[in-house]
Amino acid sequence: MVGDLKVKSRQWIVDENDRIVMGQGRSLILESIEETGSINKTAKLLKMSYKAVWSKIRATEDHLGARVVDTDRRLGSRLTPEGKKLLEKYRRFRSRCVREEERIFRDIFG
Repeated sequence: MVGDLKVKSRQWIVDENDRIVMGQGRSLILESIEETGSINKTAKLLKMSYKAVWSKIRATEDHLGARVVDTDRRLGSRLTPEGKKLLEKYRRFRSRCVREEERIFRDIFG
């Protein structure tokens, strides 16, 4: 019955008011900062405003009570140890969710 069908979903980690703390978008932001060393380059690559990128970073930091990105005018931007841990945990979480969802999908839809 599955044929060409596949399951596609997103995993968000939200606070008590359903505000996103971490999700695929935040993951992309953190990955891009890690790769480019720049919030400005990240904003351009993700076709977002600089302010929007910073807003998402700040919302995550405010909820966690920890910095996830360090900025320095000379050195650029980089993930803090907490930011690296958050990104790695989210990657592991998402990977396991995808595997389990695929297993459940095959089990139910054949």
